[in-house]
Amino acid sequence: MIFAATVLTLYPEMFPGPLGVSLAGRALEAGTWRLDTVQIRDFATDRHRTVDDTPAGGGAGMVLKPDVLAAAIDHARAAKPDAPVLAMTPRGRPLTQARVRELAAGPGLTILCGRFEGFDERIFAGRDVEEVCVGDVVLSGGEVGALLVLDACIRLLPGVMGAASSGVEESFESGLLEYPHYTRPVEWEGRTIPEVLRSGDHAKIAAWRKARSEEDTRLRRPDLWERHEGARVQPASGARRKKKDLDQ
Repeated sequence: MIFAATVLTLYPEMFPGPLGVSLAGRALEAGTWRLDTVQIRDFATDRHRTVDDTPAGGGAGMVLKPDVLAAAIDHARAAKPDAPVLAMTPRGRPLTQARVRELAAGPGLTILCGRFEGFDERIFAGRDVEEVCVGDVVLSGGEVGALLVLDACIRLLPGVMGAASSGVEESFESGLLEYPHYTRPVEWEGRTIPEVLRSGDHAKIAAWRKARSEEDTRLRRPDLWERHEGARVQPASGARRKKKDLDQ
């Protein structure tokens, strides 16, 4: 089954962009996944091809019209009825690695990219569109978020990464941040690779990595730590224990 992606956008020339190089690009060339872009403006019905209008109730900016958006979505759904439709919006649910894995395991997806002040709210209920947020930031448009979603999915497709295990021991896969990595040279600007990683003792290495993963998650992402299964929420003083023992 080929993973088929459709992007509904006012700027189709932004694709494939970075998805046309490296792992995603090679997979696209090999036919592992397919990308189609749809110009939203093609579904406007007036002679000016209008896709937006002023906000109801007043305010700055312009809002994408629901009738135009619905026509574009209907077009994409007719071609791929089983693909979920995602809309890139800061009002959406945060994207998670678990959701990415679900999407990557499916037939593909359709991504709706917003511009201006965003979407008419009625489109989400009217066309069963999933609102997705890729971070607590506001972008000039949904295209960059769409590239992020697609890249996260494509790298998980069978055969895209060289080793299947490459996608397992990573940040968020176990609910924690990944442990830090090192490589040669052993010493660089007076800083050395932790001795345990040079010991050849795989049990000690695994224990060190687990401890660092937990420690870094507590310090850097307490929200993840609180959600981690079996984790006990610690006071800041307990969480901020010295890391030098782990760096030996």
